[in-house]
Amino acid sequence: MNELTGLVLEYGVGFVFLNVLFQQLGVPVPAVPTLLVAGALAADGKLPFGKLLAAVLVATVAADTVWFLLGRRYGQKILKTLCKMSLSPDSCVRQTEGLFDTYGLASLLFAKFVPGYSTVAPPLAGAARAPLHRFLLFTAGGALLWSGSALALGVLFHGAIEMALSTLTSLGGGALVLLGGALLLYIAVKWMQRRRFYRVLRMARIRAADLRRLMDEGKAPVIVDVRSNNARARDPRRIPGAIVADILELDVKISHLPTDQEIVLYCT
Repeated sequence: MNELTGLVLEYGVGFVFLNVLFQQLGVPVPAVPTLLVAGALAADGKLPFGKLLAAVLVATVAADTVWFLLGRRYGQKILKTLCKMSLSPDSCVRQTEGLFDTYGLASLLFAKFVPGYSTVAPPLAGAARAPLHRFLLFTAGGALLWSGSALALGVLFHGAIEMALSTLTSLGGGALVLLGGALLLYIAVKWMQRRRFYRVLRMARIRAADLRRLMDEGKAPVIVDVRSNNARARDPRRIPGAIVADILELDVKISHLPTDQEIVLYCT
């Protein structure tokens, strides 16, 4: 952490700008610790708070705009690609689409505070063909809330942050081992959950080619399209004869389905 403080002091606003830009583009480098340290240094008069806030705002909006344009260009594909990199890909698409379906562009105001949604929200807005000017308005508002709160916390608790940095320094390598061990344990648990999910999925899925063959032979199972309304709007293609049922309505809809046939659900 002392190294982080040294980097922020040496390279100033430029370092904070690049740290936030790379983090928002998806590079796994944490930005909040940098913002907290930068805020603490601003409280001591070592960095200009206004320039810090402006730099973080520009970096965040720039990165979000890149993701927005990629979402507009590649649609649902970019969302699937991002969720494949998630530690919980099985729930990533559904959770992110659920938030966007519920709150729309307004979800960009709090997206930075929701783990896993921060990077996915801008391309989701692009895939939904949201107007660019409205996207910029909401993403700038969310960036201001996120960066402003992190920097403000650094200012308010600069004394406590300095004490925490001193404590970590006194612990030396032990602090890094402890933090690294906790991170590795979290990743291991998520990886095991992911493997277990895919093992169950392999036993319960049907390939598209096999489903097509059954349909051609007149032996098609009951097919249910459980994509969200926005997902269907972005990609209106659907399997012929499929029953449309939002995942939230599935318990009600499934009770009316025949019990003597196999049922196939498909989503994004």
